[in-house]
Amino acid sequence: MPNRKRSTALALASALAGSAVLLTAPAAHADVVDVAYDCKTPIGDKSAVSPIDIKAVKEGDGYKLTMSFQKGVSSSPVELGKGAMSPSAVVLTGGAEKVSVPVSGPPNPEAVPANTPIKITDLSGTYTPKKSGKVTFTAGVLTIKALGTTTTCTPGNSPKPSLELDVTAAAGAKDTTGSGGATTGDTLPQTGPADSALALGTLGGTVLLTGAAGMLWLTRRGRRARS
Repeated sequence: MPNRKRSTALALASALAGSAVLLTAPAAHADVVDVAYDCKTPIGDKSAVSPIDIKAVKEGDGYKLTMSFQKGVSSSPVELGKGAMSPSAVVLTGGAEKVSVPVSGPPNPEAVPANTPIKITDLSGTYTPKKSGKVTFTAGVLTIKALGTTTTCTPGNSPKPSLELDVTAAAGAKDTTGSGGATTGDTLPQTGPADSALALGTLGGTVLLTGAAGMLWLTRRGRRARS
């Protein structure tokens, strides 16, 4: 009887420990998503569908993203020698933070015969969150450079996310974009201490210029009145 009670206690303790591990582990949901790419190539427009898989592995304060292509999305009318093609892409995040994460991969490890779908090597990059919460990862624009040419492939079917992950903001990270990591356009780029808005010729810049001119006119008018 004592042995049975001890075994039951150990089993319960193990189950509770397992539950604790599950509760503390980051929640993630991944899918292989079909992405319909519309490609602008040197020989005309092409289209192809490739299942896309995106994985994330915690590394330090960030996450290493790996974007994998199950099928080729373009082809070349001539043979591509070993190392002749360099791929890159962006992974779009949504949810708690909206940013574009650049990913890239090694050149083709083997020659690609003419008129054969080009197998894209795995692309990887680092995502360092500035906000904590649930973040989705979706395939973005793919760029293929080969033999001095550039092919741009844009997802045309508004694909759903390939990965959803609960992330934790990096220690000391600050969100300076004002929109969960996305560039908002509310902040004008500065080229000097005080010349940013004046140099752009935007509506805001025009208002500032008008205000400065009005201030100058009032100042001169005041001087004339006093004289």
